[in-house]
Amino acid sequence: MKALACLSLVACGIFAVAPSAAAQTAARGPQPTPPCGPNLAVKNVDKQSRCFELRTYTVREGSSIDLLHSRFRDHTTALFKKHGMTVVGYWQPVAKLDTLIYILAYQDAAARDAAWAAFNVDPEWVKTRTEMQVNVQVDNVFMAATDYSPIK
Repeated sequence: MKALACLSLVACGIFAVAPSAAAQTAARGPQPTPPCGPNLAVKNVDKQSRCFELRTYTVREGSSIDLLHSRFRDHTTALFKKHGMTVVGYWQPVAKLDTLIYILAYQDAAARDAAWAAFNVDPEWVKTRTEMQVNVQVDNVFMAATDYSPIK
């Protein structure tokens, strides 16, 4: 994943990166989460860190970035909160206008997997993704906060 000059918390050295999951489709459930969260046995990682997930959506040809932003603005963010996902933030890369980057935080890997499982079968999400279809490539990276990070 290409880091943007401190738009990515990884590039700024605020997070340590855990193993990456394979690219996935946005509407389908992600792969099981690697070990992530408190008490992770990784050097320089805070023992109380939550599990962070950096997600990058690149809109494929024929789809609309504006529709993707509308879907997140009007529906997805509320559904994330409903299912216990903490939205850290959303970013629009200024040199990649077909891309949306965001970070979610979870208590741990198990909480992340449970949240996504519930999200993916939520009738409101099923309706939203059907009515507001956007073809995207999804890349994600699982992260834990370093022991010197201001965000844990």
